[in-house]
Amino acid sequence: MTALSKGANLAVDAAAVRVELTWSEGPGVPDVDASALLLTAAGRVRDDGDFVFYNQPQHASQAVSHLGKQRDDGAGTVTDTLTVDFGGLEPAVERIVLCASADGGTFGQVPGLRLRLVDEGTRAEIAHFVMEASTETAFIGGELYLRQGKWKFRAVGQGYASGLAGLATDFGITVDEEEPSAAAAPSVLTAPVPAAPAAPVAPPAPPAPSPNLTKGEERLPVDMRKRLDLRKKQVAVSLSKHGAQGITARVILVLDASGSMSFLYSKGVVADVVERMAAVAAQLDDDGEMQAWTFASNPARLPDFRIGELPEWTRLHVRCGELSLFGGRKRKKGLAEGQVDMRAVGIQNEEQKVIAEVRDYVRKTPVPAPTLVLFFSDGGIYRNAQIEKELRAAVEEPIFWQFVGLGKSNYGVLERFDTLPGRRVDNVGFFAVDDISTVPDQELYDRLLSEFPSWTVAARSAGIL
Repeated sequence: MTALSKGANLAVDAAAVRVELTWSEGPGVPDVDASALLLTAAGRVRDDGDFVFYNQPQHASQAVSHLGKQRDDGAGTVTDTLTVDFGGLEPAVERIVLCASADGGTFGQVPGLRLRLVDEGTRAEIAHFVMEASTETAFIGGELYLRQGKWKFRAVGQGYASGLAGLATDFGITVDEEEPSAAAAPSVLTAPVPAAPAAPVAPPAPPAPSPNLTKGEERLPVDMRKRLDLRKKQVAVSLSKHGAQGITARVILVLDASGSMSFLYSKGVVADVVERMAAVAAQLDDDGEMQAWTFASNPARLPDFRIGELPEWTRLHVRCGELSLFGGRKRKKGLAEGQVDMRAVGIQNEEQKVIAEVRDYVRKTPVPAPTLVLFFSDGGIYRNAQIEKELRAAVEEPIFWQFVGLGKSNYGVLERFDTLPGRRVDNVGFFAVDDISTVPDQELYDRLLSEFPSWTVAARSAGIL
């Protein structure tokens, strides 16, 4: 292993490396976050996707990942880790800048700051670099770069008083400037809260309530009520196709809020999913209510969903991407009553935690009807053993888990669950779509409800229901 001074460099022979940024904790020490910028020969990113950080923890090539932090309570240190697989890098990438930002202070307040370069295969240290700083709020610790077809590492130690926004802008990252009236800091890769659909200023008189009106439905804007009424009929058609006319169920909605989901939130895709799932709850559960959870690193229960409150519920609770790049991680001020602080939810994929929490809720609040869990995620699953353990244990519970994949990402054990032996009944359904917003309602409901009716029959035969 080699101790490097500022400006020194060395060859890197490893096929993949870990970049470990370590510092000492203590009173008044700001939080520190590691990140990486993938640059071309021009010294610029190709787009914002070439920035890997806590809210976008994996590059599309999967060659660069942000693993997150680990604490060593005995040593009183924190380590934030990035990994780089040189073989997986795209040919256009010739340089990887290894950055850090300080939240709530400057790097001069961060003691024991150092960067370690470790061989990912052998876990042997290749080099380490002790850094010193003063008023900087962003830092380039080092860089990996190509020279004559070989990768090398250079100890940089350059600070930016203008913060990570200034650093990122220098390398071509788009920073969205705030509106003059906005109080929030500029952010990038941050999903705005979807706006609630607005009712017309002077709506026509609503039609007379239909006999099958769900509780609270009369309070919805007219256009939304029309969509809901049509979708309820389509849900009924899907149930009828599977011989499940008149079936009732408690419906629970689970929404992935990991960093990679930000785009789907910002484009309103998740808000549209919620409205489409409201029809399932309205058709299966005549009280017009639905329990809901969101999750990433940690699960969080959202306020109960009620049909008549659909626009406001969506505006307040369908949220993601608030782990903004430049906004820090302190608790957000001005949260409305019942709103979850999304910063506490985090950005990693920990499906097993929310599965366990939903199971616990169902055990503690039994109802006569079965429970249908509608679980939406864009994948990136890596806790396969833990997820399988939870879902196998749930076989004897009155819950059917319907997972829906939003894209082509890795869904791990969920894709294999139908073929896993050793279960009395098949309690898990899964399908994935490239773009759920392009799937017609009837097709979506047909796929969503294709296995739930047959599970209810099998579960009753097995004495589970």
